[in-house]
Amino acid sequence: MVRHFRPAAVLVLLFTLLTGLALPLGFVGLGRVVAPFAANGSLLRADGQVIGSRLIGQNVTEPGYFHPRPSAITTTDAKGNTVPDPYDADNSGASNLAPTSKALIERVKAAMAALGQPRVPADMVTTSASGLDPDISPENALLQIPRIAAARGLPPAALRALVAAHTTGRALGLFGAPRVNVLELNLALATLRRK
Repeated sequence: MVRHFRPAAVLVLLFTLLTGLALPLGFVGLGRVVAPFAANGSLLRADGQVIGSRLIGQNVTEPGYFHPRPSAITTTDAKGNTVPDPYDADNSGASNLAPTSKALIERVKAAMAALGQPRVPADMVTTSASGLDPDISPENALLQIPRIAAARGLPPAALRALVAAHTTGRALGLFGAPRVNVLELNLALATLRRK
């Protein structure tokens, strides 16, 4: 029995080292050589400080900035109550409400009423599956321009040009939808304000 156990144990140890240590470290090393920005978390900096990742949305609510897509992430407070915790990367998730859910319909109606618009892009009032979506549609960004222009005292035309400059098209011209990264757009907005 021992003679059968020993080769099996050696193979388990060998493949654990190979697939659990050597292979992941090799891919990390290759990623840092081939795509260092992405392999290191796609971190964005302002004035030498890391302010976030291009891949994870941030909870921005100030009127002078572009707002991200709503996040349905929640956590439990000290009293055991469920409370909103938008864009917490440690706890991503969706509301899992069906399109026919009364709670979802009421939440979307309330969000649309707060915006004061009869029609808005879906990503302006609905959450994503992860709750961490860093991008919004160009239409969403354009609808936010009047609020930002008023808060910052900037001409709307300058903000429209900023949105256009930061809009990413479909991958390979076919896949996905045009999108705007909110963090990158807000960094550019801060630079625009300094001019």
